[in-house]
Amino acid sequence: MRDSPIVASVDFDADGAQHGFLRLPYSRDDSAWGSVMIPVTVIKNGEGPTALLTGGNHGDEYEGPVALFDLAATLKPESIAGRVIIVPAMNYPAFLAGTRTSPIDRGNLNRSFPGRPDGTVTEKIADYFQRVLLPLADNVLDFHSGGRTLDFLPFAAAHVLPDKMHEDRCFAAVKAFGAPYAVKMLEIDAVGMYDSAAEAMGRVFVTTELGGGGSSCARTVGIARRGVRNFLAHCGNLDADIEASPSVWLDMPSDDCFAFSEHDGLIECLVDLGGEVAADQPVARVYPTARTGVAPIDYCANMDGILVARHFPGLVKTGDCVAVVGVTLDDA
Repeated sequence: MRDSPIVASVDFDADGAQHGFLRLPYSRDDSAWGSVMIPVTVIKNGEGPTALLTGGNHGDEYEGPVALFDLAATLKPESIAGRVIIVPAMNYPAFLAGTRTSPIDRGNLNRSFPGRPDGTVTEKIADYFQRVLLPLADNVLDFHSGGRTLDFLPFAAAHVLPDKMHEDRCFAAVKAFGAPYAVKMLEIDAVGMYDSAAEAMGRVFVTTELGGGGSSCARTVGIARRGVRNFLAHCGNLDADIEASPSVWLDMPSDDCFAFSEHDGLIECLVDLGGEVAADQPVARVYPTARTGVAPIDYCANMDGILVARHFPGLVKTGDCVAVVGVTLDDA
């Protein structure tokens, strides 16, 4: 296999704090020998574990980038043990465009792993993480939120895994992160995910969903800032107390958690985030908008639980996820 075309301007093995770029050559109309320059920070202090902290996997999700650009500017080598690698905006073209996918190739980075060194721009970024950064890491935290099309209860999450010792390590890190909610995650489309790539290597992997709507707020950014430092303390990189309050644990046990629209129209959310729902209870209503006098269509929960996520914009399209229900766990 070819080497990655991405070149790092930082030395991952050198002590101290370095701020540089992952430079990906990208020839285009306005720059024949141009490059995509992905900001990266490496902070190292002697021996110890490596934490890989990422945001902007999707370009319209902002809590992670805010927390990580801040951390990159403030974290000092003398305050840590081991190495912390910070990439606040993994899919940098998407981040600059404020879109979920790359404006260059429409690539969804979180569905592009393991990537290709001779593929599209997005596939080349995935390949670099797959073959260079993930092998360096012991523990990985990847920030997400709902972007422009979903709104979530603020939670940290890990996946149910075949190796239960590995799973326990991941959920211990979720607990340490200390989000208001913690989720045993079910993905409806797990092929090509960054999560799966890290988990297949045996890495501790934690992800989040911290709000949404294509913006951020003081509360969700605060959760991200506190959570990333808790994560570093838990992983042994940061000598600090974990400032976590107990999380409400939720399970997403099956596809019944999800409700999808079969119509285009104007959406009315009938339950607020965190609200309790019962099976067959309407959770969203879609009004056809081509003409007046047409009855709306109700979409119902498939199971008892609480509303974990909802469609965000006022208009919905056929196939859009309109609601996600999770089940509260007595203990975890």
